[in-house]
Amino acid sequence: MSGVMGDAFSLLLFRLHSGRLLGINLLKVNEVIECPPLTKLPNRHPHVRGIATLRGAALTVIDLARAIGEPGRSDSQDGCLILTELSRSRQGLHVQRVERIVQCSTGDVRPPPAGTGARAFITGVTQIDGAIVQILDVEKVLHELAPVTPAELDVQVLPDTERQLLAGRRVLVVDDSHVALQQTLVTLRKLDLDCQAVRSAAAAMDLLLTQQAAGQPIEVLVSDIEMPEMDGYSLVREIRRNPEIGQTYVLLHTSLDSTMNTEKARAVGANDVLTKFSTVDLSQAMLRAFQRLA
Repeated sequence: MSGVMGDAFSLLLFRLHSGRLLGINLLKVNEVIECPPLTKLPNRHPHVRGIATLRGAALTVIDLARAIGEPGRSDSQDGCLILTELSRSRQGLHVQRVERIVQCSTGDVRPPPAGTGARAFITGVTQIDGAIVQILDVEKVLHELAPVTPAELDVQVLPDTERQLLAGRRVLVVDDSHVALQQTLVTLRKLDLDCQAVRSAAAAMDLLLTQQAAGQPIEVLVSDIEMPEMDGYSLVREIRRNPEIGQTYVLLHTSLDSTMNTEKARAVGANDVLTKFSTVDLSQAMLRAFQRLA
């Protein structure tokens, strides 16, 4: 797998008040603005600085430093907002300053160091001009503010014929985000699917080949797009090149919501693409997959 270079993507680099250097995928960024006046609501989450009104719409502003475990400066009027839209939500991340946009390859992004822990709030680490850049796990930040419980992941009630179509069918989920992985697994297992899970594209390739050799092939792969070392696009290319597993049905499941992602997913050979996170949409995507495989 070392021959896979990975896809190029753009990172927006920014710093927190502590000077910590972080990056966020530019596709997750709508715009960067000066911090506007905020309305501070009573009983708000301690990581929420307040509510801004932007073009007539309310926007939750998150103190990113506090959200990832650093001392915040909730009364400071300096800094700026990175406006993000992902996983069907829109919010502003308050940071000290934005520095620049850089190009890098997913092949140059490494997983967080061993022992970093579940509260690291980063999905990977890369090096830009000799400086270490930590890539922000925005999904984890949002989950900490508004955790999704298993009860909230109830799937739609399916007719018996459709449930029978899904029951016991083999699915592999790959996602480097623990939060996203668990949400997906809970939903799929409520559909009576036989699910396995891994945290990297390389591990997904290994398991696909192992299961194929054992005579129990994975029927559907549900893969994140943004992953260190090898992203979802590169994973699909590798699968399609391999005659043993090249016909595997692949659903790319991403927090990024844009026509460009859909077009690129189709171009590399993905069967379907879906924006996180909707239990109903994921259930319907599984039905489409197994109806096609029936």
